[in-house]
Amino acid sequence: MSVPELEKILGISVYATKTVGVGGVIRKKIDDFVVEEILTDGSIASVNPSACASRLGRYLVCILVKRNWDTILAVKTVAQQLKISSERISFAGIKDTKALTAQHISFYGVRPEEISRVRVKDVNVFPVRYADEKVSTKLLFGNQFTVTVRSISLGKNETEKLVRAMCEEISVLGGVPNFFGHQRFGTVRPITHLVGRAVVMGDLEEATMIFLSRSGEYEHPMVKAARERLAETGDFKEALSCFPRCFRYERLMLRHLVVYPRDFLGAFRRLPLKLRELFVQAYQSYLFNQFLSERISQGLALNEVYVGDYVVGLDEHGLPAKEGEVAVERALAEFNDAVRKGKACVAVPFVGFKQSFSDGLQGEIERTVLEREKINSSNFKSRIIPEISAPGGLRAVLTPVMGFAVEECGADSLASSCVALRLRFVLRRGSYATILLREFMKPQNPVEAGF
Repeated sequence: MSVPELEKILGISVYATKTVGVGGVIRKKIDDFVVEEILTDGSIASVNPSACASRLGRYLVCILVKRNWDTILAVKTVAQQLKISSERISFAGIKDTKALTAQHISFYGVRPEEISRVRVKDVNVFPVRYADEKVSTKLLFGNQFTVTVRSISLGKNETEKLVRAMCEEISVLGGVPNFFGHQRFGTVRPITHLVGRAVVMGDLEEATMIFLSRSGEYEHPMVKAARERLAETGDFKEALSCFPRCFRYERLMLRHLVVYPRDFLGAFRRLPLKLRELFVQAYQSYLFNQFLSERISQGLALNEVYVGDYVVGLDEHGLPAKEGEVAVERALAEFNDAVRKGKACVAVPFVGFKQSFSDGLQGEIERTVLEREKINSSNFKSRIIPEISAPGGLRAVLTPVMGFAVEECGADSLASSCVALRLRFVLRRGSYATILLREFMKPQNPVEAGF
């Protein structure tokens, strides 16, 4: 089954299932993509939360509900309204921007009555309780997704038939491949990992020019023209006058380069640290996707341990540990027994300067990919920009799909001749809903399909 070129660019070159996709489009409306955060204690951040109860604890825990907002920008805006530092607000994870999302955030030294005065369009904050511990990544279990797929040209019966077949395949597999999803790299302009590769290789001029001048097929024509013009002329002053003001990161770099045309390190450091780190993480994600795609292509199972594979244990919440061990022949049966019982899972390296490769067949895959990329793990220890050095780690190759349900399959209210399919499911932290949806939909053009 043919995989779109855009996904191959992101390192995702295979499907895990053989059932024909239903097609369709996601995110036709913001409320078609709902994300509700789940903590390890079972707390769910509902888009319709209840009122504050407990008054005991150092931190005020609230539910942040937002529509079409970036999490970091929403938190920063709330902090500005409260006239406090955004460092006094903590959260567990960044949620989709083009969606209706609900997540836990905690405030230090803020009272519920102060929260009630926050007025931000499409952002609401609801106090729910106090706690002694602030909200953080370690408290995050995962997310519940409610997604409506619209514009399905198949009939209702055929759509339901394909969904049932897909569910059976995913059940046999034990989940879906734990690829990093499209939003990790950008779909309109998938260049984040390319910038990251240039940074890791120490070529900051290349990194800067990719970020500023590499255009995307689906970008606004005016912006696309500005990038192409910069690539042609190298004129930073002209580019600064052409880039819209909303492209604040590009403009930050360009302002620096207008004054210091050869100081690409200085220009790169004009970007926020989190964004600089994101570039490197995107490249690590691209390499992981390639490792996983090649494993699947070579017929290696994702729910079976082979000699040389990394195996990580699962905690009481079913979340993978950060460290694992390499499977050896004498303990292979024991490792596979742990995987079958849901106590462990197979993992693949997230490349970094501290992380060793797998052995065996998986290790061969990893070394082949890195040879093709002309890179090695030591490149992730940066001498030029030490703050973006990446130690690496391990990531599970398979993510389970929990609580899956078809909530509705019927006429599309936005296109009466088509079918709309509403799905609900839970994925653990770090896993992407679009990776599950691509198996069900198998879109020919992920951008047009709303990914």
